[in-house]
Amino acid sequence: MKSAIFLAEGFEECEALITADMLKRGGQEVDLVSISADLNVKGSHGFVIQADVLYKDMNAMDYDALILPGGKLGTANLEAFEPLKTDLEMHYGAGKLTCAICAAPSVLGHMGLLKDRHYTCFPTFDEDSFGGTYEMELSVTDGNVITGRGMGATIEFARNILKQCISEEELKQVEYGIQYEHSFKE
Repeated sequence: MKSAIFLAEGFEECEALITADMLKRGGQEVDLVSISADLNVKGSHGFVIQADVLYKDMNAMDYDALILPGGKLGTANLEAFEPLKTDLEMHYGAGKLTCAICAAPSVLGHMGLLKDRHYTCFPTFDEDSFGGTYEMELSVTDGNVITGRGMGATIEFARNILKQCISEEELKQVEYGIQYEHSFKE
């Protein structure tokens, strides 16, 4: 599986990097994609992360999963970037994984992609207008849509993405490698 994680100024660093890390541990290909004209993107806590590729140089349909990290400013910047929303809609319509965490599921909600879906997001970003069912869970999978509630839910969010592409045994190996408590008993 090949995933694109979109970085906009103000993105939540842990939501992007923990997700990328876990996907790579699961043997998946991951590109950090800058939606600006610069590979270096400043996160919500001031860390500058170098993306792998610029948005203008990639084709979203080449990816199996499109992933939006949150961060209040990062989410606003993702939502204001019309080419990404066009690609999200095509990707979603093709039945490919469309994933967002924290504030970022609101982008999907405003696009109508959460209608009649179960989802989660940071509680203050939930809106009745999304037309779906909000779940107070760490991460929710409904068809090809995977959402996460916030930074503290990033491991569950990444696990749900990995569940779509690796075996249960491989997932247990990833969990053991990060000493995730649900994966083993001593």
